[in-house]
Amino acid sequence: MAYDADLNFNFVYRTKIVFGAGSLREAPIEVAALGGTRVLLVTDPGVVKLGLAKRVEAALGQGSGGMHVGTYADVPSDSSIDTVERGAALGREMKADAVVSVGGGSVIDTAKGIAICLGTGHRLVEHEGCNTLSKRLTPHVVIPTTAGTGSEVSYAAVVKDAEKHRKILFVDWFIIPDTAILDPELTVGLPPKLTAATGMDALTHAVESLHSLQREPIADALALHAIRLIKEYLPQAVENGKDLHVRGQMLIAANIAGCAFSNAQVGLVHAMAHTAGARFGIHHGHANSIFLPHVIRYNGDACADRYRLAAEAMGVDTRAMNDDAAVEAAARACAELAARCGLSARLRDVGVAESAITAELAEATTYDGSIVYNPKFVGESASLIPVYKAAW
Repeated sequence: MAYDADLNFNFVYRTKIVFGAGSLREAPIEVAALGGTRVLLVTDPGVVKLGLAKRVEAALGQGSGGMHVGTYADVPSDSSIDTVERGAALGREMKADAVVSVGGGSVIDTAKGIAICLGTGHRLVEHEGCNTLSKRLTPHVVIPTTAGTGSEVSYAAVVKDAEKHRKILFVDWFIIPDTAILDPELTVGLPPKLTAATGMDALTHAVESLHSLQREPIADALALHAIRLIKEYLPQAVENGKDLHVRGQMLIAANIAGCAFSNAQVGLVHAMAHTAGARFGIHHGHANSIFLPHVIRYNGDACADRYRLAAEAMGVDTRAMNDDAAVEAAARACAELAARCGLSARLRDVGVAESAITAELAEATTYDGSIVYNPKFVGESASLIPVYKAAW
């Protein structure tokens, strides 16, 4: 892991982490520490169905003397601008001065958008892009129910523009959540397939942090440890979702992978997953899982040393391998982990027709901001068609 002598970097990890089984009970303490008194709970129908939203509402307290003033539970698995705006309208109506999000990446990103709207008084689209905010927003406490997105520590939110069939990126240091409560008790109900898909999302964050053009040593350390944890614990979480130790280790892995990519950034895997996900409705983690081995092979001649590190963290002995073999070992290790966890490996398996792999799809991929940090420069968009074809 050699670095240039003149390497310069910034590293930010500003979210407070509260970890442990039963740590949900800390929610009102953490909200109060941030100055919040009236909480809008943001969640989704699945979390409500599992009874987790009620548990959070009870922890926050309702009625006279309680913090909970309203619940916005209409967040879909692929959130949208309209979803955010409706949630913000409810927050204003309830005079909320803090947001607590309970759910996966879509819920957390929706809550980030709501915090933008409540904190600025603006519509969400006015803050599309990077660093458009000038101050801290409405306090935001996150309680993840999945172990994958790392959104509880990231300064990015991805929201779908349903009319234009594209995903919009919001990037700003001021949208990083203030506190993340990692309670493994809230993840035990996650079904095996979603456990696998979200876990592979976390793995992709870690691997892409290693290969990013903006990589740096602190993010490397977090990414490599996240890979080790995911390799060991993701199959166990898929097999026995009631094991609190395993669930806790996956929450930690997703969290530190999220911190790694928030500082180092991601790359082509995410650019492809964002594009294909918006067009074909593929779960983001599953899309990452499908594309990851093929992008490793595509990038291999640009950063073989980084993929050697990833392979070693996955438990592969690469000492006798040349660069090409080490790259292939990393790609295979990722693919084998996904297969072991029961995820299908091809776009055709998730309903994408071969005819949908077009020059226009490849070109749209180059417009995704994640591609800027990819270690291999993507010149002509046509060079991505073989990568899509390999994944089909």
